[in-house]
Order: sequence, then C-alpha cells, then structure tokens
Amino acid sequence: MISLFEESRRTPLNPHGGPPLELDSDFGALEGDAYNLVERRYGDRGLALTRERFNSRNEDGDIVCTARTGDHIVGTMSVRFDGPDGLHTDLLFEAELAEWRAAGVKLCEFGRLAVDRNAPESRALLAQIFHLGYLHAHRRARCQRLVIEVNPRHVAFYRRWLGLLPYTTARHNPRVNAPAVLMSIDFDTIREQISLWAGRTDVSTARCLYPLFWDEATEAAMLAKLP
Repeated sequence: MISLFEESRRTPLNPHGGPPLELDSDFGALEGDAYNLVERRYGDRGLALTRERFNSRNEDGDIVCTARTGDHIVGTMSVRFDGPDGLHTDLLFEAELAEWRAAGVKLCEFGRLAVDRNAPESRALLAQIFHLGYLHAHRRARCQRLVIEVNPRHVAFYRRWLGLLPYTTARHNPRVNAPAVLMSIDFDTIREQISLWAGRTDVSTARCLYPLFWDEATEAAMLAKLP
C-alpha cells in the first residue's frame, strides 16, 4: 500500500477552524493507525473487528480516507467499489443489491468509518471524510448509489444528518457480531444537497451535515488532488 501520508498528497485544510486538519486518501488495505482507530472505536461499542483484505477498483484494495491533526489520525473511512467479488454488504443484503445491479445501477460502499472521540469539531470532521469519499465514488468513479450497513441504533443519525434511507430491517452481521441495517442514497441526491448547502453561512434552518461540506472551489481543489 502507498503510504497514507506521502508528502506530495498531504492537504492541510480546515475551513471550519480549529487545529490544522490533513485529509488524505489512497488505495490499499486498512492498516496501521487507521486500523487501530477503527478497532478502538468498534471496541467502544462492543463490536468485533477482524483484519481483512478486500479487492475493489484496484488490486491493492479499498480506498482508505483519513484525517489527522499533527501526528494523530482522528478519522477514517473505507470506500469500496462494486466488482466481481461484490461488496461486504452482500453478506447480509445480496438480494437487495441484486435489484439495483439488475437495473444497471453502479454501486459503491462506505465502511469502517471511525472518528476519534476526542477529535474537535467531530461533525465537521465526519462531513469532510464523507465528502472525500463522495469525490472518489461519484465524481471520480461515477458510481450512482451509495450503500452502507449500520447498527440499528445509528439509523436515525444517518437518516437525519446525511439523508440515507433504511431499506431493510435488522439482520445479524457475523463480521461484527451485531445487528445491521442496509441504508442507501443516490449520489445525485448527495450532489444536490452539497450544491444547496455546502459553504453556506446562513444555515440556521439546516438539519443536516451538508453545510459542513466543502464549498465549490474547495471541492474542486480536493478533487484535483485525488490519487
């Protein structure tokens, strides 16, 4: 795996204030400090985590998005593209995904999301990691629909703050030894919300994370830096 923190790809950026935040992404397996963060946060919730390698658009594995302040990784998320081996969500929700595939929909999966409990401005951090994943999945790879699997107790959060909708009832996920629900959203809807809210300061009526996404100019700069 190419180093997550290769100097030429570092992007110091924190338009919302607070400590300097560096966003980065590259192909490869979840490992090192990013893996340790996911393991720690999963453990906080009583979830199991196993090391695994999963091939997607590149032979080296998923795209791993990370955010850090100084020497500390404070957020991470994996972006996984659909292919011959399918997605992790196929384990529980193969029938549901098959309907979208039969309709010609190009799928992408976000997973292994973790934010350090001590990270400042955690919602802004989550918004930026999600926006980075969106750039890889939709703007670069032209995927049409996002799928995720979440614990039932997190369904309300993803629905309210990011607009994802639940498509199933809870099913037991043996990978983390906990229940999971399939949630999904069309990437065109995400793009519409970014256009509507991102970078705005008059957000008193906003009930979502999209005002914390990058504005058009910052998005273009980040898109140009993708590996």
